[in-house]
Amino acid sequence: MTTFNWTAEERSFLEQLKTPDQIQTFLDEIEYNPKEECRSPRWVMKKKSAHCSEGALFAAAALDFNGYKPLVLDLRAVNDDDHVLAVFQEEQLWGAIAKSNFTTLRFREPIYSSLRELAMSYFEFYFNLEINL
Repeated sequence: MTTFNWTAEERSFLEQLKTPDQIQTFLDEIEYNPKEECRSPRWVMKKKSAHCSEGALFAAAALDFNGYKPLVLDLRAVNDDDHVLAVFQEEQLWGAIAKSNFTTLRFREPIYSSLRELAMSYFEFYFNLEINL
């Protein structure tokens, strides 16, 4: 676990998010931040707002607090928005936590044998109405 300088209040809050599913539930319940900015996990806890990148950074910090490796994966897209995930492993299988306005781009259970498999599970949910064929 990385040593952050969490306040007692922040530690108490993070102790309530013991599992990836609980972290995802928190992200699902807070507002989506539409601004193009990158705020800290501390800001996300305080303001209860996050966009995809902020959500992934918060989730990675919360995972780290609970003994997981803090890993983030950026799914880069051509002519579309990137999507950023906090990824985690349980029993050698990969799962993900994500903040999105689209439910299909959020949580993934740890059932994927590789990061490639996990990333591909998001593929069909990307679409772009302005693509030139």
